[in-house]
Amino acid sequence: MKKIRLTKTDFMNGMRCGKMVWLDNHHPEYKKLAPEVKELFARGNEFGDQAMGMFGEYEEMSAYFEDGHIDCGTMIKRTKQAIKKGTRVICEAAFTRDGLYCAMDTLRLDDGCDPADPTYTMYEVKDAPKVEPWFIMDAAFQYYVASKTIKISKVFIVTRGETDTYETTKVTRLVEATQKGMPVLIDHVKAAIASSEEPTIPCGKDCEEPYRCPYWGHCHNIDI
Repeated sequence: MKKIRLTKTDFMNGMRCGKMVWLDNHHPEYKKLAPEVKELFARGNEFGDQAMGMFGEYEEMSAYFEDGHIDCGTMIKRTKQAIKKGTRVICEAAFTRDGLYCAMDTLRLDDGCDPADPTYTMYEVKDAPKVEPWFIMDAAFQYYVASKTIKISKVFIVTRGETDTYETTKVTRLVEATQKGMPVLIDHVKAAIASSEEPTIPCGKDCEEPYRCPYWGHCHNIDI
């Protein structure tokens, strides 16, 4: 199989639907976001930006090319530098492993850990009232990629509380339980992307959950 670079978005879309991730990589021009989905994403980005400050002072690793695309290489380099100097809270901490890539919402240096052998707690922020199963898989992919570089002691999902507070749910054991099977899942997504033809997958509930797929119109033969 041709070597394929895989981001967290690729992985999560591929776990949802093989056709979705294939279209992402072969025909992204078919993508059309429904207005309510655009609003959902905008709210999520705003909530995520606000959550960066939940532990006080932090350093953000985000970097972009002039055309607006994410500069993954620079983010990885900045993250390595932040870890080396012992930065306590790193937002958008970027890691790579065997062609995989992820950027964590928040990575926090554990209090009292050995500076020569530091450990970290990761936080995945979701603009939702509760922890959903796919949030665990999202965090699990990031854990798998980052654990090649750093030691992660705990994993939390951060959701929106009733009064716009941050609710944290510990999911460390659930994330750790997925790690043995992660290579198989990754290969499954890579195989979908590598297909020479668009996968034949019938429309179903995955077209609408957790939000309407941006290729809904393409798959339903409707111009939206």
